[in-house]
Amino acid sequence: MQPVINLLVQLQELVIARAQQEAGMPGAQLDQLDASIASLTKELPADVSLQFSRLLQKGPLAIVPVVNGVCTACGMTLPVSLVYQVHAAESIYHCPSCARLLFYRESSVRNTRKAPRRSDPKKVGIERFSAESLMIPALKGADRDAVLAELCRKLADDGFVDDADQLLESAIQREAIVATAVEGGVAFPHVRSVEGGALTLALGIAPKGIKFDPAGKANTRIVFFMVIPTAASAFYLKLLAGLSQVFQKPENRDKLLEADTPEKLWKALMKTTRLVIQ
Repeated sequence: MQPVINLLVQLQELVIARAQQEAGMPGAQLDQLDASIASLTKELPADVSLQFSRLLQKGPLAIVPVVNGVCTACGMTLPVSLVYQVHAAESIYHCPSCARLLFYRESSVRNTRKAPRRSDPKKVGIERFSAESLMIPALKGADRDAVLAELCRKLADDGFVDDADQLLESAIQREAIVATAVEGGVAFPHVRSVEGGALTLALGIAPKGIKFDPAGKANTRIVFFMVIPTAASAFYLKLLAGLSQVFQKPENRDKLLEADTPEKLWKALMKTTRLVIQ
């Protein structure tokens, strides 16, 4: 059954990639993704395909990893016997709480972002997902992978994730599905299904621009890198749509590009997104 589970995970990534393209690239050409989704769907057993499609109608996730004995979608601690069964992968199993299909993941990046204390000031808008310390006004990398590595190290060095190398590997794998660069010199690379924490965003500016799209169609200068726990997958699409809406406007992109310190970049991000990101 493991080959079928692997196929489901791959198919879900394509479905989510399509949703991301729609959210971040209005008018995007989706034909290639639609063809790939249709091709993989045909490889599934009919009953599994039906279960998968019904779950997707309820939300963006139909199959989710089990990490440390917990369903990463709803947070339920699973019976030990069920965890062993999911690991053995002799059949396809459901979470007793949220009914999603389950698969076993040996390890994943852990989001170590600290939860706010009651005494902390209430955060609003983009500050709920990021911080001034995660702003890089002048990325040093000269290509996509170097820039991604720089952003991953920043997240790790500032205590937001526990493994920069594994985060980078996952980000590159995600880019292989479909590039996250959009018009206007903006890119939205990300890693989903991390363990723990909350959705976290780092922002880097490549002053000279880099080719983020392998086809060389985009000269990317603004890179939003997001680390997304499984439970935040649905909200991520809303955040992506909001960021895309804001930074389709050249004047808003210019405000980020003009910032030459982390403090100025953070203030520019806060100001440009305050009316859209709630």
